[in-house]
Amino acid sequence: MYIIVVGGGKVGYYLSKTLLSEGHEVLILEKDAKKCEAITEELGSVIVRGDGCEARTLADAGTERADMLIAVTNEDEDNLVACQVAKYKFKVPRTIARINNPKNERIFKKLGIDVTVSSTNLILEHIEEEVPTHPLVHLLTLKGGSLEIVEVKIPQNSSVAGKRMKEIDLPPGSVICLMIGKWGAQVPSGDTILEAEAQVIAVTRPEAEEALRAALTGS
Repeated sequence: MYIIVVGGGKVGYYLSKTLLSEGHEVLILEKDAKKCEAITEELGSVIVRGDGCEARTLADAGTERADMLIAVTNEDEDNLVACQVAKYKFKVPRTIARINNPKNERIFKKLGIDVTVSSTNLILEHIEEEVPTHPLVHLLTLKGGSLEIVEVKIPQNSSVAGKRMKEIDLPPGSVICLMIGKWGAQVPSGDTILEAEAQVIAVTRPEAEEALRAALTGS
């Protein structure tokens, strides 16, 4: 695969090094001259000095034949623009963007970025049992990105604990698939009672995540 990496910082460097070791054709785009020199010394002529947000730079990099573009700069706006130009001008099949501010994840998905990676959310999801303020965990984004499978933990003090499923006002397009509690796991019906500390597996649209979290946690 031909993969373009926008951003020659530590993330871009180690990512490119790994991709090269796996036999992929990789080109790094980086604006900083010193970073370009350092990467050239380490990896050879796999880096070009230029702005990955600019169409001319991407054209010179042969983006029209790229299988994937990964934007991993420290600036969310730059990552978004680079992915959008690659996707809509050069028809790159797959775009991946690093997100530094997790609040930007929703807008990235709305604007068509195929995959977003937020290190903040990844860390929170791994320690979610110790972080009660982060009750919703992403489990899987279904192909196409229009639906996601998430897990929501019902807090001990939730106002919906003790209510039947049919009494919960779920956002449109959201479905509860499984409930896991002290009594085991079950596929819930409308008469199933939500119990505190239960884990709920749901399918929802990305834009409905906040509404689903609020509905199931009573917040």
